[in-house]
Amino acid sequence: MDQLFLFLAIFFEIAGTYSLKMSNGFSKVIYIPSVILAYSLAFTFFGFSLKSIDISIAYAIWSGIGIVGTTLFGILFFNESIDFSKAMFIGLILVGVVGLNFSAHHS
Repeated sequence: MDQLFLFLAIFFEIAGTYSLKMSNGFSKVIYIPSVILAYSLAFTFFGFSLKSIDISIAYAIWSGIGIVGTTLFGILFFNESIDFSKAMFIGLILVGVVGLNFSAHHS
């Protein structure tokens, strides 16, 4: 169940960041409630996930997958560019997240 909470935390963190971008520096006030709601839910679910997941592992997974997900959103929805070095370093983040997750299950 705690892994589900972590997944939900990641989902809402990405949604909050997307809404933050859509708010255009808070000049489009229609997006402000979704920013507040999404980040509130992200931190709430992250807190729930910490009942049985080590904070070091949970935070690394949350931030790593959040970076990757936010980057994909930027590429897909905001026409941000991606080149080889950007893709390579994002891939390294994923390798780190997978490695930490794997080590957490075997320690």
